[in-house]
Amino acid sequence: MTQEQANGASPVDAAGTYLEELGERLAADGCRVTAATWRDHRVVFGGRSDRKARWFGTKTEIFVLAAAVPEIDTALLAEFTGWAMERARSIRSGLPGARNAATVLPALVSGSVQPSATQWAAADARLMGTTLLGRPITVETAVPGTARVTMYRGGVAWGGMFTGHVLEKASLYFP
Repeated sequence: MTQEQANGASPVDAAGTYLEELGERLAADGCRVTAATWRDHRVVFGGRSDRKARWFGTKTEIFVLAAAVPEIDTALLAEFTGWAMERARSIRSGLPGARNAATVLPALVSGSVQPSATQWAAADARLMGTTLLGRPITVETAVPGTARVTMYRGGVAWGGMFTGHVLEKASLYFP
């Protein structure tokens, strides 16, 4: 027996709508927005680079990769995070190093998120090599029109001067 929600929208539709709106928010903020595929799921892919005087001329790149899935568990989020970080590493511009940093915001969106996945996302940032930082995100859209976003919002030893900027952008993209 299939149950329908009172407003006729399903959690799958809510996740798809969230992804569409995410793409619009990314484009409105000046990100290059494209699409990719991961495990037969459409991925919204946005990227931007910023350079500010207070960062001593260092450039930071932010990559957002997001996909809607039926359910999010820790293993799936870890797999997607690894894939997203590899993908971002393969396309980032400039030479990796002290003057070129990158942050990846890999996000899975679903109407069903296991508590262990939200705990994993909130626990810490992930580092790939010495110049690529990932902040995994879960977005629970169980009720259409609302979203519960979980990510690590703390500081990091590497790339710490960009933390405020990255968290500001993450709050803009994932309200």
